[in-house]
Amino acid sequence: QVQLVESGGGVVQPGGSLRLSCQFSERTSALGWFRQAPGKEREFVATIRYNGHTYYDDSVKGRFTISRDSAKNTMFLQMNSLSLEDTAVYYCAAGMRTIQSSLRRASAYEYWGQGTQVTVSS
Repeated sequence: QVQLVESGGGVVQPGGSLRLSCQFSERTSALGWFRQAPGKEREFVATIRYNGHTYYDDSVKGRFTISRDSAKNTMFLQMNSLSLEDTAVYYCAAGMRTIQSSLRRASAYEYWGQGTQVTVSS
């Protein structure tokens, strides 16, 4: 059972930055970030595979950066140039046997954190 604990959410003005952290209990095939806004389905944000390769949704490419510190068992999501549309609960997810073709699907990840709220507001 992989345990995931997110932190770093908060309230920020448009154009601001936040860094989310996800502490994980063991190494997995892929670690990802998803988000869910009120009334919307959970959507893919970014993921990093065991080999360090990263993947982003087009809506965050160039603004968000996913990274991992394996020594500290922690994954990060650096979010810059935040906009109102980025407001959501952000979830950390871990997949044990995630293949490349399924990385953007929530169903490919077996374990989930409790979520952290990110609110972009002026």
